[in-house]
Amino acid sequence: MLTSGNSSSHPVSFILLGLPGLEKSQFWVAFPFCAMYVVAIVGNITVLHIIRTDHTMHEPMYLFVAMLAVTDLVLSTSTQPKMLAILWFHAHEIEYHACLMQMFFIHAFSSVESGVLMAMALDRYVAICFPLHHSRILTPSVVGKLGAVVMMRGLLWVSPFCFMVSRMPFCPNQIIPHSYCEHMAVLKLVCADTRVNRAYGLFVAFSVVGFDIIVISVSYVMILRTVLGLPSSEAQLKAFGTCASHICVILALYIPALFTFLTHRFGHQVPRVAHIMLANLYLLVPPMLNPIIYGVRTKQIRDRVIQGCCGKESQVKA
Repeated sequence: MLTSGNSSSHPVSFILLGLPGLEKSQFWVAFPFCAMYVVAIVGNITVLHIIRTDHTMHEPMYLFVAMLAVTDLVLSTSTQPKMLAILWFHAHEIEYHACLMQMFFIHAFSSVESGVLMAMALDRYVAICFPLHHSRILTPSVVGKLGAVVMMRGLLWVSPFCFMVSRMPFCPNQIIPHSYCEHMAVLKLVCADTRVNRAYGLFVAFSVVGFDIIVISVSYVMILRTVLGLPSSEAQLKAFGTCASHICVILALYIPALFTFLTHRFGHQVPRVAHIMLANLYLLVPPMLNPIIYGVRTKQIRDRVIQGCCGKESQVKA
């Protein structure tokens, strides 16, 4: 059923298919997705709690990790509960405005996550290349302003997606062969010329991700030059070690993100099952891995987690 307005018509709801091609095994596939979602929620909340309660961690690196944790919570929660409802309870219907909201949160906070990673690269650049001036350059106020700019960029760049889609007429077909409302998947249901929408999508992708990757790459080139100029191999390894977590997080986000983006537009030969599975993992694996990576590789966070798990037991033994 379509609802008509002055300038557009849209369906009351859409039908999300979930995982097309895996209908017989969707119920069981949902269990690992649920496990990853639980790990993402528990891990990111734990990281946020540790950073909030430990005042020694109110430094740029940890503040950026906290921003990343908040972004990961929003990203995973915007898609996974609905996806699990589809796979377990066959709740395929999603209301039109709920679909637009989901689309907004997915793309806005994907942009925010990319921006936070860029800010973290700048933090590593200043910390390694200008260690004596790090605390003076990256004050809490500067970190807060960087976070606000990244957030505003995500909101302002992505908002036109929803506005332009909401002003366009939809075809009678209401089926989205996906488990969430992705911009390109929704756009394929529009009965009008979508070249402007597609062009704007490309502009946002390249202006956000392209800009962030350039800044990250330049930062690491400068870091590499500085590290290779250090007098001892021990100092070089220590400097590289401070960047290892960030590099792992970058690869976990950008590789599946770029694959998903390019497949939607150019990868017509890629099997739909592979595309949709990777699209789901793209929004779930980074939020799950990020707290694990920083928890394992960051000594202060790791020690606080161990203390929280074993502290009471140690006190009883003492």
